[in-house]
Amino acid sequence: MANRKHIKFYFVALSFTAILLFMLDIILGSISISIKDIFNVFFSSEKVEPHISSIIFNFRLPRACVALLVGVALSVCGLQMQTVFRNPLADPYILGVSSGANLGVALFLLGSSIFSMILPTIISNFCIASAAFIGSALTLFLVLIVSIRIRDIMTVLIFGIMFSGAATAIVGLLQYMSSESALKTFVVWTLGNLGSTTFDEIKVMFILTLTGLTIVIFSIKKLNVLLLGDVYAQTLGVNLKMTRIIIFISTSLLTGQVVAFCGPIGFIGIAVPHIARMFFRIADHRILVPACILLGANIMLLCDIISQLPGYNIVIPINIVVAFIGIPVIIRIILSNKKFVN
Repeated sequence: MANRKHIKFYFVALSFTAILLFMLDIILGSISISIKDIFNVFFSSEKVEPHISSIIFNFRLPRACVALLVGVALSVCGLQMQTVFRNPLADPYILGVSSGANLGVALFLLGSSIFSMILPTIISNFCIASAAFIGSALTLFLVLIVSIRIRDIMTVLIFGIMFSGAATAIVGLLQYMSSESALKTFVVWTLGNLGSTTFDEIKVMFILTLTGLTIVIFSIKKLNVLLLGDVYAQTLGVNLKMTRIIIFISTSLLTGQVVAFCGPIGFIGIAVPHIARMFFRIADHRILVPACILLGANIMLLCDIISQLPGYNIVIPINIVVAFIGIPVIIRIILSNKKFVN
């Protein structure tokens, strides 16, 4: 276990790194922007060329904010799910929230492709986000019903997997029967996108992320108790059903808004909690939760910088970049062949 001095050092270092990466995410891109221009835009009355100001406020600043929020939300969700299910490969989408969102978007884009093509781009993007959020919310409702009726957490997990399979089958059918243009739009959405979110949507993301994190913070003690097993948790007076429902609600809030506005971004939720454990060598969620927040923000900002390939006029889908970080961590977990004990 890392001592207190090391923990404080890690937190300070990660905080400064997050600020640095946030600034680099704004500076770097196909068009280079100097630090002086960044300073003048935010802190000085000196005039800056209109196109520089437009790039910063309309594209790079919103994208950096979204990357930060996505990294924080998915990392904390992954930590919660790995603790609740005591499974090192559990991720934010294990409850089927992503599959529900995929189904909602597929029904909107593929099931009514003519209607979606007629709509203006801004309205269409809003409708896609709404369809994804409705799909994830309905999934949460089904999971909560199962959680109330069934005590065994593994049965809840199996239910989530079964729902994901059913939703995937329906999505596959819709893909098979849809038009080429609608299919392309849906496939692009599944690759993840941090750059199409407006400031109004970022405000919604921020509120939902803050709400979800608040629930997580108030659940830290119960998460620590769950590490000891369900039987011991019950002897300490923990209401398992209510605890799971609260955790599922926070996870669905955090994950649902990410999927709704950015698409199903993978691997971050699995990888970051394990990286946090490797860094801090501790099982206490009082340390792991803020560690995941900072690490998730850092890694997602770094992935966003890489995806924009500074100096080139192309943007790689964020899921492709994230996979190169998440897959090696998952392979390490599997090859280590260790029992998952926090």
